[in-house]
Amino acid sequence: MKLKILSIALSITLTACTAQQVNNEAMTAKDMAVVNAEPTHNMQAVLTTEQQLTKQDKIAQHKITLEQIMADPDWMGRSPESWYWGDDNHTVLYKQKQPGNPLRDLHKINLLARDNNEQTQQRNTLVALADLHHVDDKYAQLNQTGSHKVYTFQGDVFVKNIATGQVIQLTSTSSRASAAIFLLNGEVAYRIADVFYSHNLTNGRVTELASLVLKDEKTLVKEPATYLAKEQHKLIDYIALEHRNKKLKTEKKQRIIEQNNAVSDTKFYLGKDKRIRHASLSPRGDKLFISITDNKPSRAATDIMPNYITATGDIAAEKVRARVANNRKYEEQLWVIDLVSGKKSSLSYKDLPDYDTDVLANVKRENHERKGLKYKTEKQPRKIHLLQMRNAVKWSADGTEVALMLEAWDNKTRWLSTVDFKTNRLVTQHKLHDDAWINWSFNEFGWMNNNDKFDLYFLSEQSGYSHLYIKKLSGKAQQLTSGSFEVSNVHFSSLHNRFTFKANKKHPGIYEIYQVDLSKQLTALTNLGGMNDYQLSPDESKLLIEHSTVTMPPELYVIDLNERNEAKRITFTVSDEFLAMPWSAPNVVAIPSSNQNMPIYSKVYLPENYDLKKNKNKAVMFSHGAGYLQNSHLGWSGYFREFMFHSMLVQQGYVVIDMDYRASKGYGRDWRTAIYRHMGSVEVEDMQDGVNWLIENANVAPERIGTYGGSYGGFLTLMSMFTQPELFASGSALRLVSDWAYYNHGYTSNILNTPKDDAIAYERSSPIYFAEGLAKPLLINAPMVDDNVFFEDSVRLVQRLIELEKQDFETAIYPVEPHGFVQPSSWLDEYRRIYKLFETTL
Repeated sequence: MKLKILSIALSITLTACTAQQVNNEAMTAKDMAVVNAEPTHNMQAVLTTEQQLTKQDKIAQHKITLEQIMADPDWMGRSPESWYWGDDNHTVLYKQKQPGNPLRDLHKINLLARDNNEQTQQRNTLVALADLHHVDDKYAQLNQTGSHKVYTFQGDVFVKNIATGQVIQLTSTSSRASAAIFLLNGEVAYRIADVFYSHNLTNGRVTELASLVLKDEKTLVKEPATYLAKEQHKLIDYIALEHRNKKLKTEKKQRIIEQNNAVSDTKFYLGKDKRIRHASLSPRGDKLFISITDNKPSRAATDIMPNYITATGDIAAEKVRARVANNRKYEEQLWVIDLVSGKKSSLSYKDLPDYDTDVLANVKRENHERKGLKYKTEKQPRKIHLLQMRNAVKWSADGTEVALMLEAWDNKTRWLSTVDFKTNRLVTQHKLHDDAWINWSFNEFGWMNNNDKFDLYFLSEQSGYSHLYIKKLSGKAQQLTSGSFEVSNVHFSSLHNRFTFKANKKHPGIYEIYQVDLSKQLTALTNLGGMNDYQLSPDESKLLIEHSTVTMPPELYVIDLNERNEAKRITFTVSDEFLAMPWSAPNVVAIPSSNQNMPIYSKVYLPENYDLKKNKNKAVMFSHGAGYLQNSHLGWSGYFREFMFHSMLVQQGYVVIDMDYRASKGYGRDWRTAIYRHMGSVEVEDMQDGVNWLIENANVAPERIGTYGGSYGGFLTLMSMFTQPELFASGSALRLVSDWAYYNHGYTSNILNTPKDDAIAYERSSPIYFAEGLAKPLLINAPMVDDNVFFEDSVRLVQRLIELEKQDFETAIYPVEPHGFVQPSSWLDEYRRIYKLFETTL
């Protein structure tokens, strides 16, 4: 279905959405090549007089200024955050930032109530602080019948009767409770520190289920072992008597525990110098799954961040993260504790296929050969641990099965496994291997819990894109979705035997909500365009949607799935001042690539009459951060200041391009892994194609193009200017990475392995090794309390440039700023310098 190109003044015009339109997903190749980023909506809204101004009127009335767009973003409005359904299907809650400070308030919307405001048609009330414990339950867990929910609030445990709304507080202590669940016997279980408890709601009895002790288990009475000890027991009656008495007491205590149900010993010793990483209790309350690791710091003592501006006036050497060059190999030991028998059993990784494969053999061989050495590969156990995700351990509804998501320390293999409790062995249900690296996204999995059968579902990139699979524990996996799009945010409905998910099916930059049943029948639930996230109502009859477009920050909408009517907007948080501004809505263009088959999707901002000017246009290329991030989508961007800056530049006659270079999110596995072992190479090739497109299609002069970006975008600014010095006339690198050996392990080792194993990858991917190529003006903007990309990266690069006798660079430092700037004064200073650079050099 072609997207309608609307003017910004009609950006929230009501457009009906029929069931036929919802299911018509196909877009032509022409539609996908150039998509106007102004929103197409099928939602209910009311236009204010200010919103009905024409684009020309807005431009005449409002000039976009740096002072305005870099001010505290509260002026734009304060979008809904942490939104969720209440106890029923007509109550929605969300948090909203207070103006002028970082505090958040909780708001409640009654979808059935009406007030005098014809625009909202719903009653929006602020939840009083005294009532928060009744409704601040976003992560509550239901009991088997769905009649009650349990949750924690401010560290205490609460149970709510959903029908009556009655709330009972189970704990009131200074200790913080967590992981509250309903057990199958109707009791509530929760964790305080490393102790698990069950709470009987009928008689109020609290029972300790397990106490995890990080010490070595000690036998209270040891038999004499050495020659001297044995002689002492034989020759000295006092010693022998004391030993006998202690032994008798210990044996009697054990018999009391074994023969008296009222007494139990729930201590389980996990060993000294250990740390608990995960602990998950079965819904039956009969088993506990835990993972532990050595209690050693992953960072070196030298991995610190100096903070020069402190309240005391002293320099604080803050311990932050480890550098990848220093990070130690990490693994976890897995245990299952039978709380009925008291037996503790370890789980061996030897049951995982390829657990001992030398997956880096070729990489190590290449690095050895460079040194004139030979590498001999050999099998040895890989370091393995639970995947670092929110729920890496999931129990089936009846508590008889547990599923785990495991990964290797080398980032090359992921195992979805279950546990055979009879033999205490890991059973591999799915193995995903990637010669580059396993994506840290698209690892969702869970139990279908349908009709007393407990089948698994999971996401996998094995086809090249993230898709949904289901699997019986003793059968083969079945793929439910397929195509050149990415599936995420999966929810299984046992009521309807189908899955709901988010996907960019009709265009890489448009994310809609879909459902698929077990026969692979796919249905589109939304047709809103832009970016959409969702949550199903308790009875799964409605969708709560966070919807945004390129020019419109997120707001909340509701769709009734039974009636299939238009989406109704229920929040109005964007300010009139923001809506009145003449923002430039870019086109999303599929730029042909000279290096591979897929196009490079890019936002292109064009000034009026750009193609009629006698003097060729000047242009700026922006490179987004994070590497694996999508910014050329049609929703609201986290780079909202940059969007407003680009609108300002367009108003002054600039052309702006924002590319989803290779490594960006949203385009499949091959696009993501194209940078493996050589970051900054293919991305600069894509930047070259973007420059060529500007010259050929946007009337841009090749000598009047500048570039800038932060974080990964700062890295690409450096790589492009150092390795292709004629590509840009100038550039600004913000919070830049100059040497990947100094960045963190979690991100960097995925792409470049580790410096110890793959020094070649680090040297050809780090800008500091190519600094001699700088030939055009460079502005370095560096925050000093950046615990993500250390200030050290900028300091070392500056020293390198000084030693290379480079003069055409400047450095601006920001003493109180972290990676993401906070102070409006810093944002303004930074972008004034960037703007001045482009005005001076382009």
